[in-house]
Amino acid sequence: MTDDARILLTMTHSSTDAKQRFSSRVAAYVAARPSYPKEGLAHLRDAIGLTPAWQVVDLGSGTGISSALFLGNGNPVVGVEPNGPMREAAEQSLRGFAGFRSVEGSAEDTTLPAACADLVVAAQAFHWFDLDRALPEVARVLVPGGRICLVWNQRDEKIPWVRRLGALIGTQEQLRDPAQALIFSELFGFVEEREFSHWQTVDRKTIQDLVLSRSNVAVLDDEGRAAKLAEVVAFYDDYGRGMDGMQLPYVTRCFTATALDRPHDTDRATDPTDDGVDDGPDDATGRPRTRPDGPDDELLIDFR
Repeated sequence: MTDDARILLTMTHSSTDAKQRFSSRVAAYVAARPSYPKEGLAHLRDAIGLTPAWQVVDLGSGTGISSALFLGNGNPVVGVEPNGPMREAAEQSLRGFAGFRSVEGSAEDTTLPAACADLVVAAQAFHWFDLDRALPEVARVLVPGGRICLVWNQRDEKIPWVRRLGALIGTQEQLRDPAQALIFSELFGFVEEREFSHWQTVDRKTIQDLVLSRSNVAVLDDEGRAAKLAEVVAFYDDYGRGMDGMQLPYVTRCFTATALDRPHDTDRATDPTDDGVDDGPDDATGRPRTRPDGPDDELLIDFR
């Protein structure tokens, strides 16, 4: 990774602080954080050949917002999350899906075996990672030819009132070039970017939860949080929609890339999704596990 990319993307939070920052804000996170547009799943089906057979690993899975999308697509999902309360919230909300399993781990140390995932997803989480350690770990857990997908919801601040709201609640997650480290990494190939638009209905209660769920607000003292909430409520009341709420527009940015061939670390030989029963070969064909074929399996030349 280049120095410029590291400066651009590395945040100054300590790993311990980042892991615990949301512990007291889980209810607000569940109530107010937006999901991701279903068009993104359709894009992954078309662009990389995503099928329900793919094993998905969701890094920084949090309360399970992104995991739910892939579970709804029929994919088995392992959520990797270092924060206990958020992991418990995900397990509770996704208990109806037989294909979900969560583990205590991090992007830098997933605790997962090598070559166990067809797709690794990081939704609204990549900016928290120690990228010098996380990117090699992602490459390690992916099968040969496996994919990484980075996703961000970003408020559409081209709209003036949304820009004013952003000035109130903070924009530290509105990273303008979040995939630079991936683009300059020698572990992954060509990076494709797509954008999708969607809206979240926010009312007087959920806009306060949205503020409380933000990391920059979580670190404020009680007086600071109360003052910030008062500012946002005043903004909402001035907006004048009352019970009808506001339609908060987002642009969802989706980055995908293919892991380049490299030797895998085989030290972790136990799959946390394994029930201990010998299920035979990794797929019905008897072949070792590799990424299922997709429509873009032709040779790609990366002119970097």
